[in-house]
Amino acid sequence: MIAYALKKLLYGILVMAGIILVVFVLFNILPGDPARMTMGQRADVQSLEAVRKEFGLDKSRPEQFLLYVNDLSPLSILDNDAAAAKKYRYVKLINFTNKALVLKWPYLRSSYQTKRDVRDILGETVPNTFILALTAMIFATIIGVFLGVLSAVYKDSWIDKSANAFAIMGISAPSFFAGIIIAWLFGFVLSDYTGLKMSGSLYSYDPFNGEILTLRNLWLPMVTLGLRPLAIIVQLTRSAMLDVLAQDYIRTARAKGLDSKTIIYKHALKNALNPVITAISGWFASLLAGSFFVEYIFGYNGLGRTTVAALEMSDFPVVMGSILFIALVFVVINILVDVLYAYIDPRIKLA
Repeated sequence: MIAYALKKLLYGILVMAGIILVVFVLFNILPGDPARMTMGQRADVQSLEAVRKEFGLDKSRPEQFLLYVNDLSPLSILDNDAAAAKKYRYVKLINFTNKALVLKWPYLRSSYQTKRDVRDILGETVPNTFILALTAMIFATIIGVFLGVLSAVYKDSWIDKSANAFAIMGISAPSFFAGIIIAWLFGFVLSDYTGLKMSGSLYSYDPFNGEILTLRNLWLPMVTLGLRPLAIIVQLTRSAMLDVLAQDYIRTARAKGLDSKTIIYKHALKNALNPVITAISGWFASLLAGSFFVEYIFGYNGLGRTTVAALEMSDFPVVMGSILFIALVFVVINILVDVLYAYIDPRIKLA
């Protein structure tokens, strides 16, 4: 188990390194000058050069990349002075003349636009996105498994056909299109009946009471984000349940006189959950990335909306920090799912 986890961890580190390289290259070939975005279109040449020097943009591309990797690495070679110690919060391992080999948390740098630490920005936005993705996944899982079981049990009935039609519509509709329709229908046309708004964040600001938890602003983006995984879970559950219900041990259980509910939920559903767990795990990580446009459409203050705004302003540290966080979630979830497989199905061995 430990050897397997270490091997997967090594693969995850290689994936993260590849993502850092690809995103760095893509960001540097895209149009847009971070210094110009920060200072404005009327900034003079001296001001722009000063900002480029502050951001390290005056150096060559390979040097910029190496410096960024050095900031991210837990083991780094940094300046041996009080300013660097305060900035990176490191622990010295080996002292050199003007440098030191240090141990530290990965440093994601500061936003070009706000000068705030990227870790602080992620700390404010990630919880909101995590709540949105988690509630969307819970919504998709509960409704999707329920409809999938019904569809399999009542195969070829109107229930089965309706569930399949709903699944096809859910898979076919892109999130940004579904979001616009849902926001317009339930947040505008039927807002007097639903009490929902077209846009809004999880926390709203009140001048007298400060931030207030506003759960009603979560409903529409949650449903929008959960539609596609819900549709896939319906089809996976139906297919897996049909395979399991055709097995010999299910026929034996029926011959013994067990009631239908016990057969379906105790024997069949448990053994049909493996492909569903795969979908849930993969989709939960995907929902964190897929929330970008959904949050933007509904004005939901989360990681996606912050990243899109940072991309528009060529704010490289915020964009890279967001992408690295999502990649880390994918890696961790893949490891946990493989371990969970072995727990649910003893026939699966970790190699």
